[in-house]
Amino acid sequence: MNDKILILDFGSQYTQLIARSIRELNVYCEIQPCTKAVPANDPTLKGVIFSGSPFSVNDEKAPKPDIAAIAEIAPVLCVCYGAQLLASQSGGEVGRSAHREFGRAHLRDVVPDVLFSNITDGSQVWMSHSDTVKRLPEDFKVIARTESIPIAAFRAPDGFAAHSVHAIQFHPEVTHSTDGRQLLKNFITDICGCAQDWTPAAFVQETVEKIKIQANGGKVVMALSGGVDSTVAAMLINKAIGEKLYCIFVDNGLLRKDEFAQVMEGYRHLGLNVKGVDAHERFYRELANVQDPEQKRKIIGRLFIEVFHEEAVSLKDVSFLGQGTIYPDVIESMSVHGPSATIKSHHNVGGLPEIMHLSLIEPLRALFKDEVRRVGKEMGIDDIFISRHPFPGPGLGIRILGPVDAVKVNMLQEADAIYIQHLRDSGWYHKVWQAGAILLPVQSVGVMGDERTYEFTCALRAVSSVDGMTADFSHLPHDLLAKISNDIINKVRGINRVVYDISSKPPATIEWE
Repeated sequence: MNDKILILDFGSQYTQLIARSIRELNVYCEIQPCTKAVPANDPTLKGVIFSGSPFSVNDEKAPKPDIAAIAEIAPVLCVCYGAQLLASQSGGEVGRSAHREFGRAHLRDVVPDVLFSNITDGSQVWMSHSDTVKRLPEDFKVIARTESIPIAAFRAPDGFAAHSVHAIQFHPEVTHSTDGRQLLKNFITDICGCAQDWTPAAFVQETVEKIKIQANGGKVVMALSGGVDSTVAAMLINKAIGEKLYCIFVDNGLLRKDEFAQVMEGYRHLGLNVKGVDAHERFYRELANVQDPEQKRKIIGRLFIEVFHEEAVSLKDVSFLGQGTIYPDVIESMSVHGPSATIKSHHNVGGLPEIMHLSLIEPLRALFKDEVRRVGKEMGIDDIFISRHPFPGPGLGIRILGPVDAVKVNMLQEADAIYIQHLRDSGWYHKVWQAGAILLPVQSVGVMGDERTYEFTCALRAVSSVDGMTADFSHLPHDLLAKISNDIINKVRGINRVVYDISSKPPATIEWE
């Protein structure tokens, strides 16, 4: 079993960045709500990190787990809100800053301490808080300050708890903190004693053995989407149980142009046992005249479950359902006091297990998207799957704003195919994290030849991201956008205007619906 760091989420926008930073140091970590108890008898737990928070420790309803009690279990690092909570709980004083402390700052008077090993005066850090620690508890020690903050980092005295407790009022997980990675490494290796052995190769080996034990000779049925998540999950399960894995690929009529045939051929090449099912007419019938995006998502999810269930029940003696659930799905579908609220329903987190009465096998549930790709590469999966952009479960159904029909699907498939091909030809496909075309329910006047047109608008979306939790729009060259626009308008009947989306997540989401 790998060593583990536990991150208590108090609702900070940066919580996932802490997890990513630690995992990139080859140490496994998990995020859990701040309201959930820290396990006292987990031999793999080596340290606990308290995240930042939009709360003030002086708010009556602010979450306030007992830091001293948790430090009896493992070493603790308190970040921002966590630092203020430590001071408040231990007899110090926390109050509003004279001015909001946000942005770059530089460490001063760094005291020799294991947390700051190989970090010197002048190191840039990122501040983001309205409260500040105004007075430390008795016997607590300041270990760094900044130009404007006399208590930028501190530690609890020896004897405060069985394990050490450090606190910082800046965010080491963001790239603006130039030595933030070093600070986290100092904490997880030198203070917590974690072995940096959580690698893709180790994950594959450990996961395959877990699946063998869980399946125990039983059969597994799994829906494939053509995306990297379900493909990598299927290959892990296949590596463990071989032909006892039965895969089903449903064509809902909302895939990209020619995707069904291309993906089926790719799966055959991988040696997966896959059955393809054409159900596009069924989906089109139920989506006709449906306007609301969440209703569309639910219809697509329900129909997928129905089609998949009909195919799966024809198999005999199946005991398990395989799913490609990844960590962002779990986080975004979890709504508790502290972490991220539910933004959209995720069809792959629930539904099928209850209907089919099958036990779940989710080999990727703990991984972020880029980690899934690294695991896939470790197993030698074809680049056609590993390098594919993420594609939403509801497919083009949520990239056609408003009602969906066969004509609009065909129109968007053609526009999207032109867009993606231009990105591939120009070398931009692998520079962006996700790209796609969106058909808007907006018609405008145009002129083509000597004729007046009144046709639809196509929006292009391309974002840069690591795992989809946050994203910035990609700065595609204007001449490339001009070529794409010209090609779409000339070749796709029904579209006479193309626009480019320059919004980021947050506040927008990657998909429009």
